[in-house]
Amino acid sequence: MARVRYDGPLTPTGETLRALHRAHLTAIPYENLDIHLDRPLTLDRQATFAKLVDGKRGGWCFEMNGTFGWVLESIGFEVRYVAGAVKRADRGARALDSHLVLIVTVDRPYIVDVGFGDGFFEPLPLEPGRYRQQSLEFGVSRDGEWWRVHNHEYGGADSYDFTLERRSINSFAARCHELQTAVDSSFVRSTVCGRYERDGLVVLRGAVLREVKRGVLATRVIADADDYVGVLAERFDLTPAGIATLWPTVHARHIAWVAAQGCRP
Repeated sequence: MARVRYDGPLTPTGETLRALHRAHLTAIPYENLDIHLDRPLTLDRQATFAKLVDGKRGGWCFEMNGTFGWVLESIGFEVRYVAGAVKRADRGARALDSHLVLIVTVDRPYIVDVGFGDGFFEPLPLEPGRYRQQSLEFGVSRDGEWWRVHNHEYGGADSYDFTLERRSINSFAARCHELQTAVDSSFVRSTVCGRYERDGLVVLRGAVLREVKRGVLATRVIADADDYVGVLAERFDLTPAGIATLWPTVHARHIAWVAAQGCRP
């Protein structure tokens, strides 16, 4: 557990689950940089474990939740893998299988998710309600067989839906490939990194750094390539080879986005 700096008990209890969830989110960043460095992402557990743990990198939902679920199973937790649909309320069927979610049962079932980028800090009970964490409010609701997680007000995506149908990791292979290669995929269109800190949440989407502390949002635009590389290293502990080569594209996309909004950079 050195990678997540956790030295507590390894028994399948609710407290262990919450502690490991927090430890993962503060130690391992959410990130999709390999897509933009032309390095294919895989569902292979051994390869993903080597990347996140031995390589001290981060990953997206299939890597983060896939690895976390594997670790929980090795401890003795009962883990169910289910398919999430990000922003299904807006995107309908196009959203299906766009996210991997874990359902872990201890004293009761919990929604477990270390792979949503800017999602909840601790597992959420699989029960409708409002839940406050890190000065942010999350929600869980249900409509028939569909459950919905409502993200906090500053979230990049406002919600995702899922059913409790059990899935295997390999059943996400087609979507894993599509989401990292399709030109209209949000993962292809923009780089993104997210990480919880002791006093809040920090997210770098493209050239915009967003920090939420004590429920207050602050943003700034990355100035140049040195600033970009420095922020990745200092705030996300990410120093992958070739990272500076991404800046021209990241900057150009930001300028185009600003122009589309009709405002100054």
